Amino acid sequence: MPSVPGAPEGVTGGRESSDFLNLHRNKRSLTLNLKEPEGVEIFLSLVERADVVVENYRADVKRRLGIDYEACRARNPRIVYGSISGFGQDGPYAWRAGVDQIAQGLGGIMSVNGLPGGGPVRVGIPIADLTAGNFLAQAILIALIERERSGEGQWVHTSLLEAQIAMLDLQATRWTIDGEVPPQAGNDHPTLMPTGVYETSDGHINIAASGGVMFERLCGAIEAEWLLTDPDYVSSALRSQNREALNAAINERTRTDTSARWIQRLNEAGVPCGPIYDIPGTFEDEQVRHLGIARPAPHPERGEITVVGQPINLARTPQPERMRLGTPGLGEHSVDVLSELGYDPDAIDDLRARGII
Repeated sequence: MPSVPGAPEGVTGGRESSDFLNLHRNKRSLTLNLKEPEGVEIFLSLVERADVVVENYRADVKRRLGIDYEACRARNPRIVYGSISGFGQDGPYAWRAGVDQIAQGLGGIMSVNGLPGGGPVRVGIPIADLTAGNFLAQAILIALIERERSGEGQWVHTSLLEAQIAMLDLQATRWTIDGEVPPQAGNDHPTLMPTGVYETSDGHINIAASGGVMFERLCGAIEAEWLLTDPDYVSSALRSQNREALNAAINERTRTDTSARWIQRLNEAGVPCGPIYDIPGTFEDEQVRHLGIARPAPHPERGEITVVGQPINLARTPQPERMRLGTPGLGEHSVDVLSELGYDPDAIDDLRARGII
C-alpha cells in the first residue's frame, strides 16, 4: 500500500471505516513518499521482485513520478503493469480526474436507470469503480498467462468510462446496431416482459417470466390463464409493448397473498422469482448463510469483524474460512518490507526521519 505520508483520507472515509476495513484486509502497509528519489528507488526495488503493479493515478501522474510502465519494465521485463484511469490513458479527457459518478453519467447508465420520467438516477453502488477493477483483474490474469509463453510482461489498462460503457450491454447495442435510444424502464426489464417488481399483500417480489413457457407457468400459478388468450399478450413483443396493462393484471393477482407464499408457489411452478431484501435481509437469508460469503477477519481493537468474502470458488484451493490478516495500520509493515529489501535498522530510521517513509 504505497502512499504519500500525511495524505488526506480517501473516499472510503478513514482507516477505521467499514469500507476501508473491508477493502484492505489481507494486505501489508508500507508508507512511501514517491515525490522523493529514494522513495521511487524503494518502489522500483519492490518491482524487481514483483509479478504485478497496479495503479490508478491520472494518466500523466505516474510518468511525472517516474513509476510508469517503462520505468518498471526497465527494472523487471516480466512485470505486468495494470492501470485504471478515469477516461483512458490518452485522448482529450485523459488529464481529467475521474470518479465513479462522473463515469456513470458520461457512460450513459444514469439515462437508463430509474423510473420512467423521473430524470437520471445514479446506480446505488460505485458500479464504474467496481467493474473497472474486475476488468483490470481479468486483463492482468490474461497477461500473466501470456507471459508464460513470451517470457515478457506488458502494460494492461482500462478506465472507469470504458468499463461503464461495456456494462451497458444490451442497452448499448440497442443504439449501436438498431439506432434505438433506450428509455428508462424502472423495475421492468428493458425488453422482456413480464419481468419486474410486483406487489404482494405484505410487500413486493421480483418475477421473471418472459418467454412463452415461463409466461404460461406464471399465468397458471397466479390463476390468470385468461391472460394467455388475450390478443394483447400472445407474443413477447406484444407483452413488452403492453407492459403497463399486463403488469396491472399481474399485480391484481399477486396482491392477494403474501410474498413468502407467492415465492414458494412460483418456484414450485418453475417460475424465477425471489424476495426484495434490505441489506440485513440479504445476509440473513438461508442460501447466503450457506454460501458463507460473510467471513471473519481479525482487528487489533475490535477483536473480530465480518467482511465480505470473494464471490468465486476454487475447488482445489478454496479461500480460507477467515481472513489471514486484518486491515493494517498506516505503515504497519514498513520495517518488515524494507528489511526484506536489505535495509538495516539505522537506514530505516534515517528514511523515516527524512520523510521518505
